[in-house]
Amino acid sequence: MLLLLADLFGNEGIFNLFRYITFRAGGATATALVVGLLIGPRFIGWLRVRQGKGQPIRDDGPLTHLAKRGTPTMGGLMILTSVLVAMLLWMDLRNPYLWACLFITAGFGLIGFLDDFDKVTKRSHKGVSARMRLLFEFLIAGIGVAIIVWSAGGELYLPFIQGPVVDLGWFYIPFGALVIVGAGNAVNLTDGLDGLATMPVIIASLAFVVISYLVGNAIFANYLGIPHVLGAGDLTVLCLAIVGAGLAFLWFNAPPAAVFMGDTGSLALGGALGAIAVATKHEVVLGIVGGLFVMEALSVIIQVFFYKRTGRRVFRMAPIHHHFEQKGWSEPTVVIRFWIIAFVLALAGLSTLKLR
Repeated sequence: MLLLLADLFGNEGIFNLFRYITFRAGGATATALVVGLLIGPRFIGWLRVRQGKGQPIRDDGPLTHLAKRGTPTMGGLMILTSVLVAMLLWMDLRNPYLWACLFITAGFGLIGFLDDFDKVTKRSHKGVSARMRLLFEFLIAGIGVAIIVWSAGGELYLPFIQGPVVDLGWFYIPFGALVIVGAGNAVNLTDGLDGLATMPVIIASLAFVVISYLVGNAIFANYLGIPHVLGAGDLTVLCLAIVGAGLAFLWFNAPPAAVFMGDTGSLALGGALGAIAVATKHEVVLGIVGGLFVMEALSVIIQVFFYKRTGRRVFRMAPIHHHFEQKGWSEPTVVIRFWIIAFVLALAGLSTLKLR
């Protein structure tokens, strides 16, 4: 919205700053952070009143989690509010990639909200059926990817290979939707300990700040041999808005958490990362940058697969962060070590930019 002031007043004075992506990205970070910190206390208090007993805690989970009973959930609404306020102020309203990513983020957030609402009202950890969730996730992701394909085409790029591997055309829509739905649910599975999902999302977003900026700049993209997507540079504004909102939420989610983000936040953030990866043509790199989320999702798939066929568990409990808790690691130990893994994987993902 503020960019319109630059169009209105021309290149004169302070309004010219709004034309620079770096300035608007910094403004989005600060805005999301301040909004999150300001609304946090009252919002958490409102959630406590509305939810009463808070998020249901599984009886078959780690015993240490029973002390978290009464903690409100749906804190993802704080994150979404902060991101949306920041984006409406600082984004380029004419950029289709931003609208596609915001549509997916808000849509996944709505699905997560309905799931959290069902859990809280019914006092059950089951929520909306998995089939119904996946149906609407693929529908929302498909619409968002269609907007991206209409703007940027359906070429598929792979790390270590210069130039597009294949042009999928409109068949790119189911592929992109699969990436986004997978990312959303992987982050959702990771969100099981205080702060565990928030910081890796921030780290992955920072990695995609670099990727988005380089992809959107023709000179850097041609030099590195990565795809150039005109307009993708503005995705840095969204990435840094997520960083600001995530830091504000982490202030209240630090152990012991005053609020959980719930599916409202984890699905929205995962969907946002998937959408940004699709828009920048770095879907496979997301699997490296977000390798921690992939590890968490694979641990659940492996556990279910082997248990149904052999009756035995590969891990003491899935997702894998609970496995280490059952082995005796304290919750802060698991969280911090997983943060370190996320940071290393983000660096590994960024290294692919030069290996083409």
